[in-house]
Amino acid sequence: MPQKPIAYDVPTPELRAATAESIQAEILARLIYSIGKDPIVARPHDWLAATIMTVRDHVMDRWMESSRETWRTSHKRVYYLSLEFLIGRLMRDAMSNVGLMEPVREALKNLNVDLGDLINLEPDAALGNGGLGRLAACFLESMSTLKIPAYGYGIRYVHGLFRQEMSEGWQVELPEEWLAHGNPWEFERRESAYEVGFGGHVESVTDPDGEVRQEWRPNDHLMAVAFDTPIVGWRGARVNTLRLWSAQPIDPILLDKFNAGDHIGALEESAKAEAITRVLYPADSTAAGQELRLRQEFFFSSASLQDIVRRHLQQYGDLGSLADKVAVQLNDTHPAISIAELMRILVDENGLKWDEAWKLTKGTFGYTNHTLLPEALESWPVFLLERLLPRHMQIVYQINADVLADARDRANFSDAQIANVSLIDEAGGRRVRMGQLAFVGSHSINGVSALHTQLMKQTVFSDLHKLYPDRINNKTNGITPRRWLMQCNPGLTQLIADTIGPAFLDDIDRLKDLDGFAEDAGFQARFAQVKLENKRKLAQLIQDRLGIKVSPDAMFDVQIKRIHEYKRQLLNIIHAVAMYDEIRAHPERDWVPRVKIFAGKAAPGYWNAKLIIKLINDVAKVINNDPAVRGLLKVVFLPNYNVSLAEVIVPAADLSEQISTAGMEASGTGNMKFMANGAITIGTMDGANVEMHEEVGADNIVIFGMTAQEVEDMRAERTTPKQMIDASPRLHEVLETIATGVFSPDDPDRYRDLIGGLYEHDWFMVTRDFDAYAKAQNEVDAIWRDKTQWNAMAIRNTARVGFFSSDRTIGQYAQDIWGVTVPSR
Repeated sequence: MPQKPIAYDVPTPELRAATAESIQAEILARLIYSIGKDPIVARPHDWLAATIMTVRDHVMDRWMESSRETWRTSHKRVYYLSLEFLIGRLMRDAMSNVGLMEPVREALKNLNVDLGDLINLEPDAALGNGGLGRLAACFLESMSTLKIPAYGYGIRYVHGLFRQEMSEGWQVELPEEWLAHGNPWEFERRESAYEVGFGGHVESVTDPDGEVRQEWRPNDHLMAVAFDTPIVGWRGARVNTLRLWSAQPIDPILLDKFNAGDHIGALEESAKAEAITRVLYPADSTAAGQELRLRQEFFFSSASLQDIVRRHLQQYGDLGSLADKVAVQLNDTHPAISIAELMRILVDENGLKWDEAWKLTKGTFGYTNHTLLPEALESWPVFLLERLLPRHMQIVYQINADVLADARDRANFSDAQIANVSLIDEAGGRRVRMGQLAFVGSHSINGVSALHTQLMKQTVFSDLHKLYPDRINNKTNGITPRRWLMQCNPGLTQLIADTIGPAFLDDIDRLKDLDGFAEDAGFQARFAQVKLENKRKLAQLIQDRLGIKVSPDAMFDVQIKRIHEYKRQLLNIIHAVAMYDEIRAHPERDWVPRVKIFAGKAAPGYWNAKLIIKLINDVAKVINNDPAVRGLLKVVFLPNYNVSLAEVIVPAADLSEQISTAGMEASGTGNMKFMANGAITIGTMDGANVEMHEEVGADNIVIFGMTAQEVEDMRAERTTPKQMIDASPRLHEVLETIATGVFSPDDPDRYRDLIGGLYEHDWFMVTRDFDAYAKAQNEVDAIWRDKTQWNAMAIRNTARVGFFSSDRTIGQYAQDIWGVTVPSR
């Protein structure tokens, strides 16, 4: 029976009243009728759920009207595919963006409930790990703010990455139980469920007209079920959707096995399905782990594309207009299998000719590259793809044949160049290069900072760039100022509004008006007071969680990010040891009190990263308990780094450590968050630091170390790291101290191999940049002693952060890649 046409001209209900009195009544109604609790006995989690549901109700009308408006106008839709969406807590974000913060605060106060307590009680959504996921979250919020019709597509992880705890200084991975008590923000969409297949075989089928087509017949199936979360733009401009897929078995229990006594085997299908959406980044060091990760990536890519094609056909009836009405952005290589999957859907399921389907596919997809690290540019063994996705492997071979023919016939490529652009890596075992697949299947390939984009052209995609020279472009990353200034730092936001007016809330570029107050003594004093209050809050958190007392008057020197050797937390902690030695050797000097604060997770299988966490904690244990230091230096590692913890740390930071090996950090977004909140950056000329240097000016950032070209040249030289170390007595002494077990008396050899690696190869240039880093830190100390200079630099960092708004980034994506018109705000 045909479906009745949907009437998208249904009148939109009037927005609900938003007074404290009306909100109070709504919260009480939700508490009683949705939660089932009498206010007299309600617990904090009951009040949290009732408040979220009340705020959600005020979002719903805007959400539905946003969807109706897109259908009415036939505006082009943007679909953002990402394996991570680190959205953090949503209640404060939604309240702030729809103007409910004060009415809700007052309503709860009348009910003897503190809004701040409820905000801190909401769990972080465990949907990501680091910058990739936080960027995706910022982008979704900016798309809503700029009124761009958009969906985010990802996976509804039950446990996410992991909850990080410390056991004697070692990282311990535990399940992140964020969904244990449900998620009041999400809505299950049972009607949006798609079958996803794996394995099986491919058959050639001859149609009545004589055309031969390929038909994939999987032997393993599961269902992808959609769960939708509203993403609210600033001032409720638009509400877009984050659609997350949950894997569910087609047959939840095999009754024949159960009745035969195989009670565990009867649940095998459920276990296989649920494994796909249980954990972010399952370890791929084993064959089973590799297969699970590939299943995970195909699962969400296939479900998302089926949903996109279904929606397009529902509105437009045919696929010829797909590239005109749909823009799909691949966030890194994780969804790159989408290229082959869309070709399969177009050719096999909808009967399009290959050339037409390939034109539509390239016109639809854009690909954002986030790394130059070979290990992060995914590749999969050919035999794994042939077994798990046999039809997709056929499609990859056919795409590759066309690309290689183009390279030889049109571009006259050499054999070496052809090997470089091939989708199949023949060296050391045949593997499918997912970065290459994403590149050739997209009309746009963008880097995420000016330096990264230039290096991408010169390194990983050099020959593909020669073959398709018009595809690579730059879109420097950005952050949403709503969460990373207005919400996480209300004191600074209010001070800025009182000083230059509130216009910057809607146009972040207006922060430039703050420049004129950088040298103003009165403003500096108020600015410093806001920073001090934020530091007191962080100091209290450190004491509550770790039992370590730190002084808010000390410099808060912060490095918070994923633990990786190229990010060089090791350089930072080696410098801490050098400072420790000098403070003890020269107690008579005028030392700047400093608290070195670390946070971040190490991948479960990344031994050196986990060893660096242990080293930080071992060094902290010694330094923090040595009376000879007199509290002048403290080292702190805060476990279980997430968005909510960052929202406390970032506003309190004085010094932002952005010290990656030059040429290895694609962009960074933490650097932008610190800049917005008045921290001074010490960093290398890497990633977006280069553009920060341009925006803030050389006098307001502390740059040190080798450039990307110098790093490349140094790696090519024969000078050994040992020669460099021996030439730096200070560094040599510190490394020997660590290597010989001074900080690990229970296991003197614990760090021998870690430090030995610095002597042998030092790929990440820790030792080669150490002296420059130490000199730069001395410069930081000198600036800190001159509070007028320090405050002026900090203020200028906040004033000049406007370029790094994700609104600017998304506006450029819309214009240059997606072909979407951004409505006036």
